[in-house]
Parts: sequence; C-alpha cells; structure tokens
Amino acid sequence: MLTGVTRPAQHSAPALRRLLDLLAQGAAAEEFDRPAADARRAGASSAELAEIAEAAAVALRIRRTLGQHRVREAQLTALFDTASDLAALRDLDAVLRAIVHRAKLLLGTDVTYLSLNDDAAGDTYMRVTDGSVAEAFQRVRLGMGEGLGGLVAQTARPYATGDYQADTRFHHTTTIDSAVLDEGLRAILGVPLRLGARVIGVLYAADRSPREFTATEVALLSSLADHAAIAIDGARLLEETRAALVDLNAASETIRTHSEAMRRAEEAHDQLTDLVLRGGGADDVAAALADILDGGILIHDADGAELARARAEPLPQPIWAVSASRARGRAVPVDGTWVCAVLAGPELLGSIALTGRAGLADADRLLFERAGVVTALLMLLRRSVAETEDRVRGELLARTGDPGTLAARARRLGVDLNRRHSVFVAHSEVAPRHRLLAASARSAQALDGLAGLHHDQVVLVAPSGTPGPAAQALAAELGQAVGFPVTVGAAGPATGPAELSDAHREAGRCLSALRALGRTGNGGAVDDLGFIGVLLGDQADLGGYVRRMLGPVLDYDSRRGTDLVTTLDAYFAEGASLTRTKSLLHVHVNTVVQRLERIGRLLGADWNTPARTLEIQLALRLHRLTQGP
Repeated sequence: MLTGVTRPAQHSAPALRRLLDLLAQGAAAEEFDRPAADARRAGASSAELAEIAEAAAVALRIRRTLGQHRVREAQLTALFDTASDLAALRDLDAVLRAIVHRAKLLLGTDVTYLSLNDDAAGDTYMRVTDGSVAEAFQRVRLGMGEGLGGLVAQTARPYATGDYQADTRFHHTTTIDSAVLDEGLRAILGVPLRLGARVIGVLYAADRSPREFTATEVALLSSLADHAAIAIDGARLLEETRAALVDLNAASETIRTHSEAMRRAEEAHDQLTDLVLRGGGADDVAAALADILDGGILIHDADGAELARARAEPLPQPIWAVSASRARGRAVPVDGTWVCAVLAGPELLGSIALTGRAGLADADRLLFERAGVVTALLMLLRRSVAETEDRVRGELLARTGDPGTLAARARRLGVDLNRRHSVFVAHSEVAPRHRLLAASARSAQALDGLAGLHHDQVVLVAPSGTPGPAAQALAAELGQAVGFPVTVGAAGPATGPAELSDAHREAGRCLSALRALGRTGNGGAVDDLGFIGVLLGDQADLGGYVRRMLGPVLDYDSRRGTDLVTTLDAYFAEGASLTRTKSLLHVHVNTVVQRLERIGRLLGADWNTPARTLEIQLALRLHRLTQGP
C-alpha cells in the first residue's frame, strides 16, 4: 500500500515542478504538453497522468491570464507614452504623424491612417498614412456616410470589418473601393476622433489579409483616438496662437515699415524740393532720384522729348503707361519699368520713368510718386523761366525796348549780346510747332543760346561766326529730334539787338528761298545760295560773291600776269563758241582750248555746267562793274 501511495508522487511531482518552471520562463503553449508526455514514457499511472493534465490546463489558463495582463500593461504603458509624446509635440503635422505611427505599433497592423473632416466641403479627407503604398489611396476623400470611414465620421461610432470588399453594411463607391483595392486592404477598423460631441476625423488600422478585430483592439484604438483628438485640438490652438502672433508681428512690422517709408519719402521730397529751389535742373533731379532709388531715371516732357537721364539708356516715353498713371494717380509698371505721370492739377506736364527696379516695394513706389510732385515743380519753374525768356527773345528780335535794358536782360539769361551771334529760323512742313520749338530750345541750351517763337516762327540765336555750316548741322539735328525734315535759314554774324533783328529778317528770307528751291530738310545762309543770296541780302557782299566764284582764276592771273578772266568772259560772250572766241581774242583756237582747260582745273570740273555757268557769268558781270571802265 505504501508503494501504491508513493508511486503517483514519483511521476506527478516532477511534472508539476516542470509546469511551474515553464510558467516562470514564459514558455510557449506547446511546451506545457511535454511534462505529461515525459511522465507517460516513465510509466505513470492513469491517475498521475490525469493529475498532470489538469495541472497543465490550469498552468495554461494562468499563462493566458498573465499574457493578457502583460498585453494590457504594455497597452497602458503605450497609451501613457503616447499621451506624453503628444503633449510634447507642438507642430500639427508632427502630431498627426506620431498618432498614426503609434497606432500601427500598438495594433501591429499593416497600415494605419487618419482622415480629418472638411466642414466646408462636407466630407472627410486623407491626411496622414503609415505603411501605405498606393498614391490614389493617400489622396482619397470620403463623403459623409460613404464607406467605412464616412460612416464612422457621420455616426461618431467605431466600425470594423474582417473583409471590407465583401461587407454589405457599408455604402460602397467606385472611388473608395478602387483606392482600397489599390492598397490591397481587407480588414479595416475605424474609430472616431471626437472633441466632445463633435467628430473631427477618423483613425484607422487595417490589414491586407482578412481578420477580426477584438473588443480590446477597438477599445485600444479608441483610447488612442481620444488622446489624439485632444492633441490635435491643442496643436490647432497653438498653431492659431502662433498665427495670431505672426499676424500681430507682421502688423507691427508693417506699421514700422510704413512709418519708415513715410519718413524716407518726406526726407527725399524735402531734398529734391530744396534742390529745385536752389536752381537745380532736370539733370540734377534725375541724378539725385537715381541715387535715392538705386535705379535709372528718365524725365520726359508732355510731348515725349527727353529732358534728363541718369544711370539709364535712352527709352521712348510709353504713352499708354503715362495715360494709365495719369488716370489712376499712381505709378504703373510696364515691362520692368515704372512710369509716373507728372501733373499740375489736371494738366499733364510730362513723366518720369524708373528702370532697373522691376520689383519696386511699396515704400519706394511712394517715394517715386513723391518725386513726380517735385518734378512737376521743376517743370513749372522751367515754364515760368521759358515764358520770361520768350519775352526777352521777342524784344531782342523785334528791337523793342531800350538797347541797354535788352542787353542787361539778355545777360541774365546767359546771353552776351556783345559776342557775335547768328540767327536761325527753323520750319517743318509736318512736325508740330511746339515739338520743333522744344527741340530748338534744347539745341539752343547746348549752344549757349536762346530759342523761341517770333511772329509764329521758331527762331534760335546762338554764338557762331559761320551761320551756313551751323544751319546745316542744326537742320540735321532738329530733323532727327522731331522725326521729320526741318529746314533752317540762317544769317549773321551780328552783334547787338539791332543787328540781330536785321539778321532775323535775312534768315527768314533765306528760309523762304530754301523752301522755294526745293531744299527742304537742309540748312544754309544767304552766302550758300549763290546769286539768289546776292539778291536776298540786305547788304549784299558783291566782292565776296565774286571771290567765291572766280577767286582761283583771279589769283592765277595776278600771280602769272595772265588774263584768264578775259578769256572766260569772251567765251561766254560768244555763246561758248571756240571759233568766235579765238577771233575775238585774236589767238589760235588751241590757245583758247588750253586756257579753258586751265580754268577748268582752277574752278573745278563742273565749271561749265548750266548751274555753274549762270553763277560764273553773274560773277564776271559784277567783276566788270566793280572794276570800272
């Protein structure tokens, strides 16, 4: 009997200790079958084997309970860690990525993702994914009530499915089903992200193979979603606070920048105004403004003529941009250049252009527009001076007023009437008179002279001792400036108001002769018109005309003691007949030929052309008259 009593203990006791060791080691479930198998091989009785089997079942239940406790402990630890991590995050995107990644770790699923509700659109859209590989799935939007996620967002309740494609509980749509199919998802769990009674989104966990989600997993993901919703709301509030601070700082910076811009504009305005009032011209204003704005400046008058330019290439005035600026009262951009109309009330005086500053800030734009006001002041002062100059010019040319007073006024305008001046009268058949006058004024300024209107004629007075060549150059210059042919008649040089008035009349007659002769677009003086000039001149220089026509022949006769002038006179008197000429001179015909060849070398190859022969015959006639019988 003692032997029968002690035998079970011989086999069951070691097995029970082995089961306890397996529990302590956390061994796998299949390891708990081995103590019974070892006892059976050792010859344990049925009673011992039953005792061992019962102990193994209890050990497995204990193992499961311990496992559940460990899982629950791990989940609680993970939730606490998640709450701690989320509390430390301040960036909303970082918060969302952390939520999705932690959900993937906790549930061990293939994919986790999060959608947020769009109240304006009335749907929910995918915001963050972890483990997703399909681009279409990452961009999908779900209408309220559509699919599993849309139903969760609409009802604020968790939903799970072991196989989404085959689950008829959900409102399937082509867009959602295609996205889920592209991602290869089968089992999906979705829980709401709630703030009180309001749902702000959905948190999902999904596998690419069918499975059932336990109540514990649903509760775990819901707990994480609750933490996530609070973290999302906190991150949103922080983001809104940051945005408000940024807006406040931006507003403060805007106020400071505006105040600085106003101060800078006022200082620049005062600087430019002082420059104008101290006598600065358009060039000075352009240079100062170019330095202030660090760009190129061009100033044009109302007709588009350039008045000044600094740090810029020549640029035609953009008429439509000037019109737009005039209408808006602001500077306007055109092809990288800013244009501002210069106004005096409603009157357009001109424009200023700023180059090299395509991206003009508001502060500099205000400064540029202020410069338009200063430029208007400059142009009004120039107009006042020009009107005064016009009166003096008219008095000089009309010889009205006391000569001494006229000379003093002319000196104040920078004109010394004691110097030798030439008078030029300009005319264009096409160009508007005011444009021609403006161009003449610029040319006169470059020549230290004056220009203005007298009896509806554009007149220019400038220091010059050679009116003919000067008139030719002036005609070309003015023609280029106005874009049309300009004819210029000249006279002089003259000294004093009286002589200038006489020269003006002669220059006018010269202009009429040039136009009558078809020499439009050219310039010249009376001396350049040949015998016509002799007829037009008030005090014709007959000797000078004879010298211009016959000088080389007269000099040759004087040096050599020959009489080529007589031969030339006889040749024309006999109608250019060699035979009659040799009979009149009583010489051989070869002698006449030789003398005429010599004359041709002295006067030029064209001496015998019709135009030259007329000039030469008139000179011969005047030579005989001035030499006497």
